[in-house]
Amino acid sequence: MLYHSNTGNTKLMADLVAEGAASVPETEVRVRGVAEADADDLVWCDGVAVGSPTCMGTISWQMKRFWDETALPLWPKIEGKLGCAFSSSGGLAGGGELTCLALLVVLMNYGLLTFGIPDYVAPGRTLHYGAVCAGRPRDNADREACHRVGRRLAEWVQTLLLGRPEHAPQAAAYSRQI
Repeated sequence: MLYHSNTGNTKLMADLVAEGAASVPETEVRVRGVAEADADDLVWCDGVAVGSPTCMGTISWQMKRFWDETALPLWPKIEGKLGCAFSSSGGLAGGGELTCLALLVVLMNYGLLTFGIPDYVAPGRTLHYGAVCAGRPRDNADREACHRVGRRLAEWVQTLLLGRPEHAPQAAAYSRQI
C-alpha cells in the first residue's frame, strides 16, 4: 500500500486496505507513506493500492511528486503489475472518485493494469473506481470498502500474476452483491 495522508484519514484507510490484502493466503503486504517509500518498494511488489486525500478534486501534490520523481526511472520495471486506488475527501461528493480516477490514470501511464470492483459493500455503496470515504472510515461499510479493495488486489495478484486460480474473486466465499 502506498499512501499520502494529511490528517491521518487516508492512513487509516491504507491500514484497512492492507488488512484486506493480508487476509488472502500467501500474500505479503507493505504499507508505506510517500515520504518513506522508495523505488525498491514498487519494484518489490506485484500489486499496489495507492491512496491519496482528495485535494481540489485530485491527488495530493506529495503523491504526484512521488510518481514524478521517485517512480520515474522505474517505468519499464513496474509495467504489468496490478494497481488500484482509494481516497478520503472532506465530505460526500467531495471528489473522492475523481481522485481515484486520477490515481488510476497515473498507474496506467506506468503500464500497471488497473481494475474496478463491481461489488456493493452496503446498499448504495460500490467501489467501481476504488474505496472512497468522507473523512475517516466511520462505519462497517467504509471499513468493508477498504478491506474489499485490498482483498481484491491480492486476489487478482494471486490469480493473474502468480497462477493461483483458487484465489479468484469469482470463487470468493464472502458476499458479493453486484
